[in-house]
Amino acid sequence: MRVMGFMSGTSLDGVDVAIIETDGRDDVVQGATGFAAFSDGERAILARATRDALAWNGYGDQPASLAGAAGVIEAAHVLAGRDLLSRCGPVDLIGFHGQTVLHRPERGLTLQIGDPQVVADGLGVPVVAQMRQDDLQAGGQGAPLVPAYHAALARSLGCLGPVAFLNIGGVANLTWIGRDGALVAFDTGPGNGLIDEVVQARGVGRYDDGGRLARAGQVDQERLAKLLEHPYFRGRGARSLDRYDFALDWAEGRKLEDVVATLTAFTAEAVGLALDHLPDAPDIWVLCGGGAHNPAMVDALRQRLGACRLASDLGLRGDYIEAEAMAYLAARSLAGLPLTWPETTGVRTASTGGRLWQPAGVAHTLG
Repeated sequence: MRVMGFMSGTSLDGVDVAIIETDGRDDVVQGATGFAAFSDGERAILARATRDALAWNGYGDQPASLAGAAGVIEAAHVLAGRDLLSRCGPVDLIGFHGQTVLHRPERGLTLQIGDPQVVADGLGVPVVAQMRQDDLQAGGQGAPLVPAYHAALARSLGCLGPVAFLNIGGVANLTWIGRDGALVAFDTGPGNGLIDEVVQARGVGRYDDGGRLARAGQVDQERLAKLLEHPYFRGRGARSLDRYDFALDWAEGRKLEDVVATLTAFTAEAVGLALDHLPDAPDIWVLCGGGAHNPAMVDALRQRLGACRLASDLGLRGDYIEAEAMAYLAARSLAGLPLTWPETTGVRTASTGGRLWQPAGVAHTLG
C-alpha cells in the first residue's frame, strides 16, 4: 500500500509530508518527501491559537482563534499534499495528525486542530486520523505514537541489541527496542521547545541556529539542578508532556547565551535520567528530529549517553520520520493492527485506533 503521512510539530515551522510503501508490518519502502513552510503570518495565527488554548485549558467554550488556526493547518496540508502528489503520483491512504495546541493526558484531554474531512476532500484520498484521541479513550497517554514505526525501522536496520530512538522535537521522546522486540517509550522531557521560546522572545531568531548560542554560554549548574527537580522526572512508566509544562520565568534578566546553554544541558540531562527507566542501556541511540541539527545539543547528548548516531548517518530521513510514522500507523489502523501498547502510552491493552474519512463522505470507526 502506498501511504502519505503528515506531521506539523509544535515548532510551527511548517508541514512535513512523506510517502512510504508499507503493509503496516515489516515492509517499509521510503518514497518522496515534501515540506510546506508556514509564512510569518500563518505562524502568528498558530502561535496565538496555542496561547489561547493554554489559557483555555479545556474549560468552557473553545477560543475563537482555534477555528482560524485550523484553517491554516488544513490549507497547508492540502498544499503540501497536492505538491507531492503532482510530483509522485497517487497514493492509497493518508495518515493525518493535525496540529497539537494542548495536551493534558492526566485529564484525558488532547487537542489537535485541523479537519481530516477537509484534507480528504482537498486531496481526494481517504484519511485516517484521531489515533491520538483513541489512545486516550483506551486509557493511554495519547503519546508517544511513533514507537511502532521506530521498531519497524530498527528491524530494517538489522539492529540486534537494545537500541533507542530519540526524537528531539518541541518535547523529546524515546523508544527503546529490546533484543526480543520489547518496547518501552515515553517523553523524556524538553526538546527544542524551551530553547526556541526564549530565543524568539529575545527577538534573535526562531531557534539556536547551529548551536551557536549554547556554545557561547555557560551552563548554570544550580539552575540546572533545580530544573531537574521537576516532579515529572519522578514519574515511572508511560508518560507524556505538553511543550509548555516547564516554566521559563527564571530566564528573565539572564544572559541569553547562558540560558540557552543551560536549557541545552537540561534536555540532555533529562534524557540521561531516562536511563534509570530502561530495562538495559541501549547499545546505540539514534537521534532524529530538529534537535539532531543542533551540534551543541548532539554533543551534550553524546557526552551524557555515549554512542549516538544521527538518523541520517544510518540512511534514515531524520526530519521525516514522524511524517513517515503517521503513514505507517494509518496502514496499521486500516488493517486493525495495534498502534500502542501498555509499555508505550500506558493504554490498558495493545490497541488499534483511528477513524477513516472518505473524500466527500463521513467518518467510520475502524477495527
